[in-house]
Amino acid sequence: MAKVAVENNLSNVKQALQNEGHEVCNLEENTMQSCQCCVITGQDQNMMGIANTQTQASVINADGLTAEEVVNQVNQCVNK
Repeated sequence: MAKVAVENNLSNVKQALQNEGHEVCNLEENTMQSCQCCVITGQDQNMMGIANTQTQASVINADGLTAEEVVNQVNQCVNK
């Protein structure tokens, strides 16, 4: 399975991903480079119109999605 970085306040998503067999770590600059996917809350997305990419990994915005929907998107990213 994939190594996925998840923003701290998405504990339900972290649990769902772990249940699916993914390796989950906290979303920090030093972990993003080794992850296949990053999951964010969307609260800080493109603040002030500036979007600097910190990783080549797929970024999934969990805003408005259930934990199951996020897991499905992660699985799609991993299986590309």
